Amino acid sequence: MGLTSGALLTVVALVALACVAGTVWVWPRLARRHWAALLGRLGTIVATQLATLAALALVANNYFSFYADWADLLGTGGHQPVAVQNHFAVGGGPAGAANGRTGVEQLGRYRAGGPLGDVPQRSGLIERVRISGARSGLAGDGYVYLPPQYFSPRYAHRRLPVVVVLTGYPGDARNLLTRLDYPGVELDRLRAGRMRPTVLVLLRPTVAPPRDTECQDVPHGPQAETYFVRDVPKAVAAAYRVATGPHSWGVMGDSTGGYCALRFAMRHPEAYGAAASLSGYYRAAVDTTTGDLFGGSARLRRESDLMWRLKHLPAPGVSVLVTTSRQGESDYRATQEFLAAVRPPLRASSITLGSGGHNFHTWSTEIPVALPWLADHLREG
Repeated sequence: MGLTSGALLTVVALVALACVAGTVWVWPRLARRHWAALLGRLGTIVATQLATLAALALVANNYFSFYADWADLLGTGGHQPVAVQNHFAVGGGPAGAANGRTGVEQLGRYRAGGPLGDVPQRSGLIERVRISGARSGLAGDGYVYLPPQYFSPRYAHRRLPVVVVLTGYPGDARNLLTRLDYPGVELDRLRAGRMRPTVLVLLRPTVAPPRDTECQDVPHGPQAETYFVRDVPKAVAAAYRVATGPHSWGVMGDSTGGYCALRFAMRHPEAYGAAASLSGYYRAAVDTTTGDLFGGSARLRRESDLMWRLKHLPAPGVSVLVTTSRQGESDYRATQEFLAAVRPPLRASSITLGSGGHNFHTWSTEIPVALPWLADHLREG
């Protein structure tokens, strides 16, 4: 039986109920003060707890789509092919600062590692930073990865493109290093000649914790969109030798970060010329973590819905990549609807896995293809 099948959930739930009923039935017989009775009581408690937890875990997994199948859960399904598919529309082409500081504050440096050691000219350099915005008044901590070419004399007079990478909500920028290893993926692709050198800015979308702003400019609240669209590019361009302008800046992320990436490119093509969304969604979530994101404005709510934008507003001239899985991702149908609605000058590509849940394992499978794709759509300054 499949991990997400209703049959498995039914069987485990029945087993849990049977354990509860069995415990009630045999408990009086285990009331004696004897080591065998004691072991029997412990055994019934453990069996009941394990069966109940297994049933609850299956319910949670089916609801949140963490794992698609047993191979996904056990981490043994990472060898499926990952390919980018381009989509064509009919008649067209392919489809701050609390402390008063603004800018980039360097908080530390880390070894990029790799088989050639930690010399920046060979493996690049990771800097821990705090980026504070002058316009938004917000600040966020994260990392900047400078690839080896940044330190090469051959590139001394060349400005590299930039990819802003976002986690999901609430997220931790360290996961982009430890769990998803974006610098390691770029270094591997660079050495294989399959990616252009690109500066990575690794952040989380939660800039007004614990609130989930969904990367919106909230009326009378946090100006998260302004922070990522205006403040971050300006601060990074002032601190590093990078190219400027939308043709040199891309954005990508997973889950909430994926929605934010699509949102920035589609709403602000003057800031980001390309975006990649890994398991992202297409309209802002509204729940207890977000509060009122739109100040009661129906217009703002509509404009945050990317499907509505495709149908009712002019398409932006940007390139986007979306990823999903036929089995294990709750956004599969919505992604197909999004791709079907794309029209020029918006250009869309996709990665569709056979199976893969809403988790780091799935994204680790997609990033070695998605990151070079994004870099290919950017250019040096």
